[in-house]
Amino acid sequence: MSVSFDLTGTTAVVTGAKRGIGYAMAEALAEAGADIIGVSATIEAEGSAIAAAVEAHGRRFEARAVDFADREAVLALAGELRDREIDILVNNAGTIERAPAAEHPLEWWDRVVEVNLSSQFVLTQAVGAGMLARGRGKVIFTASLLSFQGGINVPGYAAAKSGISGLVKALANEWTARGVTVNGIAPGYIATDNTQNLRDDPDRSKAILDRIPAGRWGRPDDIAGPTVFLASPASDYVSGVILPVDGGWLGR
Repeated sequence: MSVSFDLTGTTAVVTGAKRGIGYAMAEALAEAGADIIGVSATIEAEGSAIAAAVEAHGRRFEARAVDFADREAVLALAGELRDREIDILVNNAGTIERAPAAEHPLEWWDRVVEVNLSSQFVLTQAVGAGMLARGRGKVIFTASLLSFQGGINVPGYAAAKSGISGLVKALANEWTARGVTVNGIAPGYIATDNTQNLRDDPDRSKAILDRIPAGRWGRPDDIAGPTVFLASPASDYVSGVILPVDGGWLGR
């Protein structure tokens, strides 16, 4: 018996690839052999850091600048990718807004749900259609600890990430028998732009660290291995799962 994590000859789309978790995901997939189409709202057409990292592994990189709050822009990307042979789709683009629920501006709610949930369905529907036609594919969503919990002062984000959990299961139910696995990764408290406010608050940061058995904030590269696993043949019998990568947070 052999277990393969080799992605040579595949093409992966990674959204939110310019920095943070998406950057780590894209580089890890390239190191495993995949060519990368990196999508981000502000990614440079040429010369980005993630392009250099991917190309340093001998893989091809294509950049697409798309604002995931813009439905028409996402539909245009979906239309382009529908006709491409995409083997792996990583839905990682996301945003967060913090305010108490009773004061949470509705425009924040709309934008967060659009970016973190609705746009991801639009893109997955299009790319997934090609995967289903070929009878193979890997879809990975970036979920969250708030796919399991409610959070504080982030009602739109919690609702969207809970929605991602349901979407993973719904798509897995329909697509797994047709050769397309659908899973999610739920990062714990990772040191990225999205958690800067928490890390800057000494009391909140201490409370978080006190609950994490690993005793530290996560790093974007902690997500690399799980991404390659879920994108590779090694996970062919894994579908409909939300995999926490949280230093033990949920077990505490």
